[in-house]
Amino acid sequence: MDKKAGLEAGGAWIAGSDAPERTLVRIGFMPLADCAPVVMASVLGFDEKYGLRFELSRELSWTGMRDRLVAGELDAAHVLLGLLYGLQMGIGTRARQMAVLMNLNQNGQGITLSRALAGKLDDGMGLAAGLASRLREEKRRPTFAHTFPTGNHAMFLYYWLAAAGIDPFEDCDAVTVPPGQMASSLAAGHMDGFCAGEPWGQRALCEGAGALAVSSEAIWPDHPGKVLGASAGFAAANPHTCRAMVAALLDAARWLDASRTNREAAAEVLASPAYVNADRDLLQYCLAGRPCEPGGWRGHNGLRFFADGEASFPWLSDGMWFLTQQRRWGLLRADPSYRAIAAEVNRIDLYRDAAAMAGVGVPDGVMRSSVLLDGRVWDGGDPAGYAASFARTA
Repeated sequence: MDKKAGLEAGGAWIAGSDAPERTLVRIGFMPLADCAPVVMASVLGFDEKYGLRFELSRELSWTGMRDRLVAGELDAAHVLLGLLYGLQMGIGTRARQMAVLMNLNQNGQGITLSRALAGKLDDGMGLAAGLASRLREEKRRPTFAHTFPTGNHAMFLYYWLAAAGIDPFEDCDAVTVPPGQMASSLAAGHMDGFCAGEPWGQRALCEGAGALAVSSEAIWPDHPGKVLGASAGFAAANPHTCRAMVAALLDAARWLDASRTNREAAAEVLASPAYVNADRDLLQYCLAGRPCEPGGWRGHNGLRFFADGEASFPWLSDGMWFLTQQRRWGLLRADPSYRAIAAEVNRIDLYRDAAAMAGVGVPDGVMRSSVLLDGRVWDGGDPAGYAASFARTA
């Protein structure tokens, strides 16, 4: 693909005294449909527009991504928001100061059940309720997989199970599996279901191994997905580089949401073994599933990247929600200073500067309100009360 096709009229951004401290930036990504902003920013030359060159590194697991990020082998990463907050809080590892520079996508995940299990459930009562009834009848512990213990997929899986009256720890076995291995592991009978990002749920459906139980956007509409993450030290030492990275990725996100043609072109690029290494038609469905009114595109399971900047903004309440769920499930032993931690991690100051560079509007506030699948409202107003309001199951 011609890089010039991605650059807006006017040529390169002239940095002046705000020139990036370093021009080569090593960015890790996982082979998922939502890595599209990072990949397309490099392919189309949005990085060059802001005086950078992205050196992309395809990672194989979130654990490996985490280890390379904290070791300084990666400067930044397309990474799970919950993973970064787990690192910040020292859950399962030594605490490290981290930075969320922007949100890279919303939605685009799903919970997939094996065909064998889904076929036993009564769709009329809802798959979640049917699953709870079936497990009580069979008196067995199913195995469900997620991608990282503190990550988005674990928290969404637990939330969905608990809302149906299933305790994800007492009633189930939870295992961690890299996203690219989910579909094959389900087909081999190693698990009863999984929560992961696309295209791996859709691959399981297409290959006849799985059935979609619930889209992540049904659990939390327009929930945060992956973010651009870095260590707090890198952000402190390289603020102009971080601003330029975010501006380039905002351009890429805007390009992705501009038309179906752009999303289909991105699918063709991502199909390469260098990136996602999945069937092009599968990726086109995941990326370009349906139009979104009043404009833009949403992929399968609601995947979107820009939405006039709404999808890209690093909302404090988004980060705080993950802290409430980590507290709910005992990963945090006491209530943290929810808002203070989110304000430290989510670098809204750098994001606002980068948005101005890219000509992207920003919201007036830093919190937003959402209604999750069980009818609970999350707005960040009383995080400790919200976390305490949950029994182990609903």
